[in-house]
Amino acid sequence: MDYEIVDLDECVVSALKMFSKTELPRLELDFRKPLVVGSGNAAVTGRIIFEDREAVFADESTYQTKIEAVPDIDGALIISASGGKHAPVIAEHLKEKGKKVVLLTCNPDAPAKKFADDVHVSPKQTEPYTYNTSTYMGMILAKTKEDAGGILQFIEEKVKPLIPDNLKDYSAFYFIVPEELDAVRELFLTKFDELFGPMINGRVFTFEQTKHAKTVVPSDRELFVSFGVENNVFGTKRLNIPLPDNAGPAALMAVGYYFIGHIQKQNPPYFKQNIERYCEFASREFGQKITPIVE
Repeated sequence: MDYEIVDLDECVVSALKMFSKTELPRLELDFRKPLVVGSGNAAVTGRIIFEDREAVFADESTYQTKIEAVPDIDGALIISASGGKHAPVIAEHLKEKGKKVVLLTCNPDAPAKKFADDVHVSPKQTEPYTYNTSTYMGMILAKTKEDAGGILQFIEEKVKPLIPDNLKDYSAFYFIVPEELDAVRELFLTKFDELFGPMINGRVFTFEQTKHAKTVVPSDRELFVSFGVENNVFGTKRLNIPLPDNAGPAALMAVGYYFIGHIQKQNPPYFKQNIERYCEFASREFGQKITPIVE
């Protein structure tokens, strides 16, 4: 392995430094009711970006059904950091259906761009495959206009000192997030899947969702971590992590990813030991070259 796989928290810090010095592009669409399509974190990013307007959301498994079921969809936005894997197939299908296709990507050479009517390229940094920290954080920041430099300062001054050095003692983590930032939950769930697989369990809910039978089975090895929410009720092992005042989705994403990066640091390098093998598998499955480091 002649490349370095940094931990997720380091990726967050470098991304925020970059965005504090980078002007982000504006995304302006003239659709009345767009179909917003993405896979994994891209799908979540789409819901965050378009939560304040009428849109139909879909992923690689549902876009065909949605385009048939909602006749007044007047265009499509495909969100894909790489613009590869499923994105070209989706874009081609939507073009065949007569829909205007806009691609939001971080790759100026995205394979899907040949099927797109318009392409918006968002800045990113070099980072390990699947991390998608700068990619989707940049798209979210472009929408919310949150202060990347302020988020970084908050993390370094308010969050970093609170992170315990015994995270390896826990086999499960339960994140509690603010009700108004519910959409970010899936970003954290996906990151637990990608970094830890079955080795460390991650659960993420809001405070109100947690009231609904999420704590029937307790464990002394599950740490309840609340972000911007005071938790004096759920779990026996608790940690309250603050968020900046009026925190938006990018701030929660950054703070949560930073914390997950410290879980990664304090445990065996599950991701680093397996990502090269996985990229070989993914390259075969998608018929595209996928590497452990994405430039």
